[in-house]
This record gives sequence, C-alpha cells and structure tokens, in this order.
Amino acid sequence: MRRLSLRSALALGLTLLVALAVAPDLRASNNPTPAPLVAPGVTGSIAGVVTDAKTGQPLIHASVSIEGTEVSTQAGNRGQYVLVGVPAGRVTVQATSYGYAANTQAIQVNGDGIARLDFALTPDRQAITEVREEAEYDMAAPLSPSPAMTTRGAMRARSPMGQVATFSGAAMSPVSPTPRMDPLPVDREGYAAVEEVGFRRASDAPLSTFSIDVDRASYANARRFLMRENRLPVPDAVRVEEFVNAFDYDLGGPGDRARHPFAVHTEVAEAPWNADHQLVRIALQGRRIDTEDLQPANLVFLLDVSGSMSAPDKLPLLKDAFRLLIREMRPEDHVSIVVYAGASGLVLEPTPGTEKDKILDALDRLRAGGSTAGAEGIQLAYQTARRTFNRNATNRVILATDGDFNVGMSSDGEMKRLIERERESGVFLSVLGFGTGNLQDSKMETLANAGNGNYAYIDSAREAERVFVREFGGTLVAIAKDVKIQVEFNPAEVAGYRLIGYENRTLRNEEFNDDTRDAGELGAGHTVTALYEVVPHGVDTPIPGTDGLKYQQVEPTRDAHRGELMTVKLRYKPATGPGTFSDTSQLLSTTVQSDDSTIEESSEAMRWATAVTEAALILQETELAPGASLDQALALARTARGADTHGDRAEFIRMI
Repeated sequence: MRRLSLRSALALGLTLLVALAVAPDLRASNNPTPAPLVAPGVTGSIAGVVTDAKTGQPLIHASVSIEGTEVSTQAGNRGQYVLVGVPAGRVTVQATSYGYAANTQAIQVNGDGIARLDFALTPDRQAITEVREEAEYDMAAPLSPSPAMTTRGAMRARSPMGQVATFSGAAMSPVSPTPRMDPLPVDREGYAAVEEVGFRRASDAPLSTFSIDVDRASYANARRFLMRENRLPVPDAVRVEEFVNAFDYDLGGPGDRARHPFAVHTEVAEAPWNADHQLVRIALQGRRIDTEDLQPANLVFLLDVSGSMSAPDKLPLLKDAFRLLIREMRPEDHVSIVVYAGASGLVLEPTPGTEKDKILDALDRLRAGGSTAGAEGIQLAYQTARRTFNRNATNRVILATDGDFNVGMSSDGEMKRLIERERESGVFLSVLGFGTGNLQDSKMETLANAGNGNYAYIDSAREAERVFVREFGGTLVAIAKDVKIQVEFNPAEVAGYRLIGYENRTLRNEEFNDDTRDAGELGAGHTVTALYEVVPHGVDTPIPGTDGLKYQQVEPTRDAHRGELMTVKLRYKPATGPGTFSDTSQLLSTTVQSDDSTIEESSEAMRWATAVTEAALILQETELAPGASLDQALALARTARGADTHGDRAEFIRMI
C-alpha cells in the first residue's frame, strides 16, 4: 500500500504540473511567455528546441547544460527543453547529442521570464565522441536539499520539460509554468507479469537452478520512463537481473590458457536492507576478444518499416543505430537487409563490409508505412541467412522493431515455436526494441530467448553505440551457449534463501543435467551477475516451508562442511568454431565460504551491484525488502562509482 500511495502522489504531482503548463508551444506561437513563479533559489529559466542542422528533425535525446553548474536536462519528444534554476547573468549553455558536434552559446538570463535559446547541431559522423548525458556530480557533496524518492519519504518528480517539483502528501512547492507538455504515450505496451519468488527453506529446497541472462533491455527501457517521460516505469517492466547486468564490473577474465571461456567470481556481504541477512554475488566474466580477432560476421538486418515505426524514436533512431554498426563492419563481414510492413522483402543482397556506402544507401532509403507482417519477415530473414550461410562465420539475424506484429501469426507461442525451429539451422537471433506507446517487450524477449540471442532496448544513439561499438564482440559472438547455474545450499549454514530476479529464467533442478534444455548464451566480454539473499542458520525469519519430515535428517550437524554457505555449479556448451558449439556440456564447480563483511567493507563491484539491485527492487514495488530505500541505494552507489570511463554509473546516479 505504501508504494501505491507514492505512485498516486506522483500522478497527482504531474497532474498539477500539467495544470500549471500554461505557456504556449515554443515553436508554434509568438505570444509572450508569462513570467514564471520562481521557487526559492531559482533566478531564471532558459527554454528552446534542439534540432539536426541538416534535416531540421528534433533531437529527442540531446543533453543541454549550463557550463560550470549542475543545471542540465534532456530534450523531450519534440526536441524541446527547459532549464530552471539558472544563475542570473550571462551564462554559457552547451547542447550535445551522440554523433553530433557540441554547440555552445552564451545568453543573458534574468529572473523575470524564460529566455529563448535554440540549438541546431551539426552531424559529426567521422569523429564520434563520447557524450556524457549528465552533469558531473561532486560525489563528496551532500544530497540535494529536496527529499529524494524513498519508500517512506517524499518524492522528487521532474516534468517532461525538465522542471522539478518537490512534494510530500498534499503539499507541493511552487513551480515555474512550462511550455505545453507532450502527452504521455498511448499505453499499449506489453509486459509479462513479474512474480517475485519468495524465500525458501534450505532444508526443504536445497537446490536453486536458473539460466543466465545477459539482456539489459529492462534497464534502458526504465531509463526511458524516468528520464524522458518523467514517470515511474510499469513495475512489470523492471527485471532486476537486467538492471544489474547493464553495467561493466571490470572483473578479471579467464587466462589465455584457461580451460573455461569465462571466470567465476563470488563474494558475500551484509544485505543493506536487512542487517540479519547476507547477499551472495555470483558473477561470470566472459573472455574478452579484440575486434580484429573476431570471426567474420554474416548478418541479416530484419527491419520493421511499418506505419507504427514512423516516430522519431523508432525508424529514424533505428537508422542512426545501424549506421554505427555498419561503420564497425570489417571487409570480411557481410550484411543483407530484409524489411517488413504489409509484406516483407529483400532490399539488399549480401554485401561485404568493403561496400559500406552501398549498405548505408539502402538503409537511408527506408520509409515507414503499412501494417506489420512480422512473421513473414522473420521467415524471409532466416531463409536469407540460410542461403548465405557461412560455416566460418557468425551467422545472425538482427531484428529491430517495436514488436507490434498484427499480420500473420502474432501470438507469443506461435512466434516462439517458429524461432525455435529456425535456430536449428545455426543462425542466432538478436532483437532490438525501439520506441514508446506500443512497445511489445514481452514478445521481443520471448523471441530473443528462443533464438539463442540477446535482447536490447535502444532509447538513444548512446545506447546504440554501446551495443554496436563498445560491445561489438559480445553482441555478435557467443563464446558459450546453454549456460546454466545450479546452487546447492548448506542447511547447516543457511536457513533460507531467495534468488533476486531471474523470475522468467528459473529451471527445474533436473534440467541442469539435461543437455537438450535450452538456456542463455554468453557473448565475448559479457558479464553476468546474480545475487542471492541468504538467511543465515539460526536467524528467526518466517519462511514458508513444509511440515517436518519423518524419514529424513531434519537438522544437519554444524560440523558438516563448516563455513560453506553453498556450492555453485555451472554447465555450458563451449564454442567449437565460428557459430558452432559442443553437443555435450562441461561442468564447473566452486564453493562459497561464509563471510561477515558489511556492505561498506565489500568490493566496488559488490557495492555497485547491490545499489542497482536495491533501486530496481523499489521500482518493481517489492514486498520482500521492506528496509530498502532510494536514499540508501544512492549513498551506496556514490561510494562505488569508480573510474566510470563511459559515464554509465554517473548516469545511473543521476537517474536515482
């Protein structure tokens, strides 16, 4: 009930913001902008639009910031932005967007109105530089005086135009009126229900078995809810494991002569939301392979060009994303392009990486229109991949869509069975989700899982750069498939446990040894992390269980494997060549010892994974971690930011 009331409070706050948004659209009216109601400390505002200088299209993911301050925001769905709390006087404003040259302008700001400042950014395709989408934080500085959103306190909401409103209960501080806000997307998005798995008694269920998951679509999608639409994500859109696996942990990989293609890391520390419980982190670090050493890639781009893909954050963003991948192609790589709308068609025959201009030209000619014959497109893409199959290459279909199939077979079950039949050819399937309003998240995750591939959500060119440039090898090349983890708990040390996340990846215990059972794939350089919350033996925590057993040993002796919390076993099928894998799995096993370390004493990787988990649990509206709060997660995250070369962790801190 507590979190439901907070969601209602946020809805009330945004409703009030809409009522206050009386200023006309910045681009459509010449009427003077009314003077804002200035909250304490706010001296002026700047508003405008950010567009592509060449095409005039809005740059919906652009970052706009005041140099030398922490004032920043992102452009909305029409490229519009508003900066509030701007110091009076002459300030320097910078607009950036991935793939564009930065644009810096100076402007005079007064405290009696909104200053107008537009930006037209010039594409900079030859020298793409990393764009930090958040103002640098002083991690030693105290939190903002506005109360952060927690499960027990007030909430801090931000309007789609970038303004901040702080409210608790019915009281709300004054805010500045904003230009008319874009309407929230039509809610036709599809998410599978997330049913949290509660604690289990180690004496009743000593084994826990699941498939790994390297997807991170849920994190990028939640970022879209929070940072672009300024509302809480749908709880079912939050998959905890995809939040945790959205980050690089700089873990050591296997040595060059290691028998296994990944290294296993484990760690134990106190759970911050319950001091009586412990967290156990199990992490896999896949072998890193330099791009020049990767096997050739035979790719089929399967692109949705139906009418539902016409929005700026769909087909236009899709094109920008695939341009990045095309630029990464090597001479030995080949790509074909299949499109589908009312019908499907092959618009580019297999073309080598030496002819990038030809591939880019085919991509640029694509236009959106028509219905969505997804199944027909998938069949044609697989036919193309089989026809051009290269035994010495990675053969993969990359599907890019909002997932809204409405012609031909469209049920999740039918599509899943189609993909499962097609994967027997040795062609893997990766799925990229785009857009808002009708995003079919459940369907796309189902297709990727069935196709021996991964699922990512592209909310910006920056995320596309991460998927297609920074992680080129992991996106395209699998080093192990059907990777499963089975944990055996020692009831002499563990009273109960729960696996956090992975709700749709659990397996029956007997499936761990079944080599015909499909499971997750691990890409080159990929990291997989799983957290167990453990109730130590002797801690009085109510855990559902069965009645006492008559013929079994109920109370193990404390001397049995003293100090061992659990044994972690892994099974996987190693790669035997480009795109080929052993039919027989290999087994890897390690034990985890008890440890009384506090979370503050744990490693940077442990602290970061725990902070992300805590935030995700709150967004998921968990009932199993009543002591969790965003304040606590934020404080812990700030201690574990580390080097953060690409700014991913700073972005998460800003998101909280």
